[in-house]
Amino acid sequence: MNFFDRLHDRIVTVDSVVSVGLDPDLARIPDHLRDRDLPRWAFNRRIIDATHEHAAVFKPNAAFYEDPDGWRALEETIAYAHGKDVPVLLDAKRADIGNTTRRYAELLETADAITVNPYMGRDSLQPFLANEEAGVFVLCRTSNPGGADLQDLELETGEAVYERVAALADLWNENDNVGLVVGATKPEELEDLREQVPDLPFLVPGVGAQGGDAEAAVEYGLANGVGLVNSSRGIIFAGENAGEDFDAAAGQAARRLKERLNRYRD
Repeated sequence: MNFFDRLHDRIVTVDSVVSVGLDPDLARIPDHLRDRDLPRWAFNRRIIDATHEHAAVFKPNAAFYEDPDGWRALEETIAYAHGKDVPVLLDAKRADIGNTTRRYAELLETADAITVNPYMGRDSLQPFLANEEAGVFVLCRTSNPGGADLQDLELETGEAVYERVAALADLWNENDNVGLVVGATKPEELEDLREQVPDLPFLVPGVGAQGGDAEAAVEYGLANGVGLVNSSRGIIFAGENAGEDFDAAAGQAARRLKERLNRYRD
């Protein structure tokens, strides 16, 4: 089975489309974990234990692991999540050309799916797209305000850049392994993109701390029941002031988000 088949089964098993973002900012990790050998791993393990019953995937962001101890923590985190039967989507936003992008694609030997940046075109993504078992989420319409600087630009065809990206991603989906990253902060664009690419699953960020539209994220983010709605800080730091019980608050936050999203699922 490819990634999206496995994701479908996971969604059915836990009755959830929640993606739990594992972004262990060292400045926000509880004090009692900071003297551990790998504090980010110690933090993530507690979060995974508390939230895995509500998680369709775990989504670590590579930016929080890009140092020697961080990569060790990431490897432990991915292995532990797999031990809980939860797929891992690495939010790395990688792309390049030639040998560089082939090396980036080796990340899929560890993670189950990855986010990629389409700015350099198809050849920069080909090693990812060629991996039939992995998931490839192409940045399309991001939830940050500055995304409009480029993504909203109108082409000669009359379409916006982000709409062209969606159309290209649909063409690149030869192995049924492509999805789109589409933010939840502009629900009307979510709706339009769903009409344009009815079969591509979306990874929808922005529902947690950024206050995106949960109903639109579910209504338009899922393709045949498959898609993901991500929350990172809103879950993992829900117990930031709870001391050693931080993980219990994270588990409750993940459960609440699952229940909130499930109100809008068919």
